[in-house]
Amino acid sequence: MSTTADLSEVMIEDAGAIHPPTTPARQRTGSSAKPAGEKRTGAFLRFAPDDKQQAQYWAARHGMSLNEYVAEALQEKIRRENQDYDLPTLEIARLNQLIDEMRANSINLGNLERVVTSGFESIIGLARGDSNLLDDEDGEL
Repeated sequence: MSTTADLSEVMIEDAGAIHPPTTPARQRTGSSAKPAGEKRTGAFLRFAPDDKQQAQYWAARHGMSLNEYVAEALQEKIRRENQDYDLPTLEIARLNQLIDEMRANSINLGNLERVVTSGFESIIGLARGDSNLLDDEDGEL
């Protein structure tokens, strides 16, 4: 269990203020966007110092406060849990399809290689005369 000395506390609270997106990366999608005027409640969170530093860095990169960043991250996680996320673009879907086809071709090529190798091993074994199929017949089945 961690001690409080290695954790940082952050108060997540926006007293009823909904801030407009400042960058295109902050635009909310789907039905999880909060309606204007809806109040937010506060919550205390504990972060490891490294996690807090990274969260502050990315919040600053997106031009938002740590509170906004954590609130948006929570909404994104909830959307992912509810399987409410964007499907891949057509280009990504086509690329994934091509990758799957190449993987299937690789498997088929490996199977063909095994069949050819075992076939040649059988022919070589027959040519050596090491087969019980080439023994003299004695009239018995």
